[in-house]
Amino acid sequence: MKFERSYTLKEIADLLKAPFHGDANLQITGINEIHKIEAGEIVFVDHPKYYKKALESAADVILIDQEVDVPAGKGIIVCDAPFDAFNQITNHFSPDIPWTSPSGNNFKVGENTAIFPNVSIGHNVTIGNNTIIHSGAVIGDNSIIGDHVVVGPNSVIGHYAFYYKKKSDGYNRMHTCGRTILEDHVEIGALSTIDRGVTGDTIIGKGTKIDNQVHVGHDTVVGQNCLFAANVGIAGCVIIKDNVTLWGQVGVVSDITINSNVTVLGQSGVGMDLAAGKTYFGSPCGEARSKFKELAAFKRLPSIIENL
Repeated sequence: MKFERSYTLKEIADLLKAPFHGDANLQITGINEIHKIEAGEIVFVDHPKYYKKALESAADVILIDQEVDVPAGKGIIVCDAPFDAFNQITNHFSPDIPWTSPSGNNFKVGENTAIFPNVSIGHNVTIGNNTIIHSGAVIGDNSIIGDHVVVGPNSVIGHYAFYYKKKSDGYNRMHTCGRTILEDHVEIGALSTIDRGVTGDTIIGKGTKIDNQVHVGHDTVVGQNCLFAANVGIAGCVIIKDNVTLWGQVGVVSDITINSNVTVLGQSGVGMDLAAGKTYFGSPCGEARSKFKELAAFKRLPSIIENL
């Protein structure tokens, strides 16, 4: 999430009422979680295992729960609970505002676009030309929908990110303030959900077609001309490149890359990066031809045992 203007390290530390180290006038332009962090932004870290990754990331400011050496040119803000401090900042600059009408503040819609009855539209939403939003759809805050897009009945575009921190009294949700972007000629079926980015963008690329009852997690970036069949479930922070086909009930874990021109056959579980131009099957999935050979060998196993 980018701020409307830049803030100094001291201004952010004062907001949190927390000590800081580094140049008090260091300019901060936004805040992001580690998967999306860019120069000039704030990131948080609350476990020693990830200190090095955060301190060496592109972030200029790190919210951290221990005194550490400050990397050159960066700043740190020392907080007892960096996750909570991160939420405090995002809530301050992008608070949830209740919806009190069918469309929220700063709603823009293009020409020849049809919005059917009983559609709910949040704040800061832009919908392009020649687009159709079917009845019962919910378009969440900070959504951008392109031209010639179809959103099916009762689908939800831009719901909260599924991102929680476990604490002694339950789970705390990370405040969601990112965006959801559906590029031109995207089609979303009925009862599907595309979650917003936590602080960045969830993107569905141009020409991609998504079936009914599909879930796409926060900050996932889907390329152009992909095809996802019903009941596909994709976790957060996944990169799916162009011309990927995921057949029914495929599940994809977080923080992996599926490269271009991949096909994953139905009911497969994707738990690793997939190389371009291949067909995969199984759970955990592998190249389809090898997996089918494994299945054929497994079917012969009882007769092999009987003959021992």
